[in-house]
Amino acid sequence: MSEPPRTVPGMTTRNGFPSWLTRVGVFDLETTGVDVRTDRIVTAHIGVLDVHGRELAARDWLADPGIPIPEGAAAVHGVTTEYARAHGRPAHEVVGEITGALTVLLSQGLPIVAYNASYDFSLLAHEAMRHGHPVLTDPTPVIDPLVLDKALDRYRRGKRTLAVVAEHYAVPLDAAHQASADAVAAGRLALAIAREFTLPESAAELHTRQIGWARDQAASLTEYFVRIGRLDPDDALDGRWPVRE
Repeated sequence: MSEPPRTVPGMTTRNGFPSWLTRVGVFDLETTGVDVRTDRIVTAHIGVLDVHGRELAARDWLADPGIPIPEGAAAVHGVTTEYARAHGRPAHEVVGEITGALTVLLSQGLPIVAYNASYDFSLLAHEAMRHGHPVLTDPTPVIDPLVLDKALDRYRRGKRTLAVVAEHYAVPLDAAHQASADAVAAGRLALAIAREFTLPESAAELHTRQIGWARDQAASLTEYFVRIGRLDPDDALDGRWPVRE
């Protein structure tokens, strides 16, 4: 007999899987670097998963980011400057289509799953501003398995990368750092976490809780970094979620 989901203090008890989590959108970007303000989109994936983690719909993008792709970034996701220039579409078209696709899914009430969502949504917001498109300043509801895992299994030791956390929850991740593989794995991870822990009564409530959790997690990490000398005492990590300034 399987064990019931673990209940976390302050969470609403449910019997079984949340009824609002029968379909989810998934979203991931691969980029030229890690600075959400200045780096650019190279590849993107948006899809829809059913309750079993099967992908019902999907779309991929390859952009010519308009700037050179650093060798380090190309080594991660496999797209070089030359390849992007030869096969990628203009960045302003890609950014507009990604923003539009997410807007459609959110308008349908689908939660959008993104691992480390504040990175992907923040970088997309800056890209939208750069190219004159509407900006998703407050996408909701969003599910971030990174924030969830840190909050719900707070004292587990080890790294919290997508690959490590997916392995912990027995979620396959093939072709890591490919936007499609990472997006689908993140969606399946969200479903796995929902089976392991008891989640709130609605996606909206979970979204609100993640705002607080992300803020607290950033504050805790800031304190640690200051203690080990990695951050100046006057600096702080940005804990705003799912879009940083």
